[in-house]
Amino acid sequence: MRYMRFSSPATPDMPPEQMGEQGGEAAHFRALENLYAQAPINRFFDSSLEIIESGVARIRFTLDERHFHAGGAAHGTSYFKMLDDAAFYACNSLVSDRFLLTTAFNLLLTKPLLAGPVVAEGRWISGRRRVFVGEARLIDAEGEEVARGTGTFMRSRIALAGLPGYISA
Repeated sequence: MRYMRFSSPATPDMPPEQMGEQGGEAAHFRALENLYAQAPINRFFDSSLEIIESGVARIRFTLDERHFHAGGAAHGTSYFKMLDDAAFYACNSLVSDRFLLTTAFNLLLTKPLLAGPVVAEGRWISGRRRVFVGEARLIDAEGEEVARGTGTFMRSRIALAGLPGYISA
């Protein structure tokens, strides 16, 4: 499979007192990965999140017939979920205190997805204070881009530290 390579856009706003043995940034990334794994919606998907570096996230997932519409290919909800999650986690990797919320998301679907492995690659584009912009793309098993999305995400009042699953190392 072909993957996009991104340069590191920024570092998260981790307070010095939260810097751990492996560094606050790495601990934050692992905690976000755990948060993703614990989300109830992810029981419906065989998927895993990896935050590659600040502002870059990758989700590997597998689609099967449970995700199909009547025409025999993946329903758009699968596209949206994975694109949104990849862009969201890329942006939330820059924020260590608050959970972000999706406020808008635009999709471009270019090819039907069938059963098999897919990769969602997300990256932060802009924003650092209240609103963040991220983009993501889906890559099929042949290495082709099959969808792309751009979203806006805003800081919520929800503290990451208070969420079940957000466990830093």
